[in-house]
Amino acid sequence: MTQLNEADVNIVGEIEAAGERMTRVREAAATVIFGQDKVIEQTLITLLAGGHALLIGVPGVAKTLLVETLGSVLGLDNRRIQFTPDLMPSDILGAEVLEEGETGRRSFRFIKGPIFTQLLMADEINRASPKTQSALLQAMQENHVTVAGERHDVPQPFHVLATQNPLEQEGTYPLPEAQLDRFLLQVDVSYPDELAERRMLFETTGTETKSLGTIYSQADLVAAQRLVRQIPVGDQVVDAILKLVRSARPGEGADENVGKYIAWGPGPRASQALMMATRAKAMMEGRLSPSVDDVIALAGPALKHRMALSFAARAEGITIDDVIGKLTAQID
Repeated sequence: MTQLNEADVNIVGEIEAAGERMTRVREAAATVIFGQDKVIEQTLITLLAGGHALLIGVPGVAKTLLVETLGSVLGLDNRRIQFTPDLMPSDILGAEVLEEGETGRRSFRFIKGPIFTQLLMADEINRASPKTQSALLQAMQENHVTVAGERHDVPQPFHVLATQNPLEQEGTYPLPEAQLDRFLLQVDVSYPDELAERRMLFETTGTETKSLGTIYSQADLVAAQRLVRQIPVGDQVVDAILKLVRSARPGEGADENVGKYIAWGPGPRASQALMMATRAKAMMEGRLSPSVDDVIALAGPALKHRMALSFAARAEGITIDDVIGKLTAQID
């Protein structure tokens, strides 16, 4: 029997403790956001993995409430930006203003925009122009922005939860592939089931307003993110990730029967996203290492926004979920 050294024992204890606290976070969030357990889980996985999430759902399914709730229970400063066609990059990043001191000397002072927060909700991000959308790119990838040649670091941790409405696409600006790839996971927010919606009616239309306390702190989340990166990943899981991602690229690893439905596939960042997401999922559940089942469970959220269907798929009524289902079925 293999003996664990002191470092391994410490990591096991930290993972179990982190898993217990994340269970409390999930349970607390579920008391406010009804019938969206999978959405809460996938969003927390994104945050633990240190990434950003793209929330896709129709109006009224608690996307905004999700961000506010997670900000409260995780102890994070959070802000919301409503994206509109007339929104300018300076409305997000901030701008320099000219000030005159008591001596008459003039100087520029940088006034920070709403992007300088720990948890940013970019509401209906596809409503803004590409120029404004791209203002988020540098911060999402490099954790800083550049204004007038000066670098300004965003707070740590820094996460963007962007929302999109799948309806009413007239007048919108679809996110380019380069920006979509910056999102670790795409989280589909569907309608709650009947039981959850029934509970919602009673809980949200009364006189009492439920407030949630802080379960995690900023320092706790940063420590948990470091712990996620220490979780070992077995060769079988790594092989499953590589096989899945590479089989989603037409002309490279895709099976001919599946490849004909894919116009373009995911790049190496998809493999990195799956690796981090499976680690985070394992830690949330108090497990020492991820499994192949974790890869299959997170394949959709990690790949959906990194692939495009071919004309043949659209002509035959094949969806992106159908394609990903065929790919995961090939994993041993």
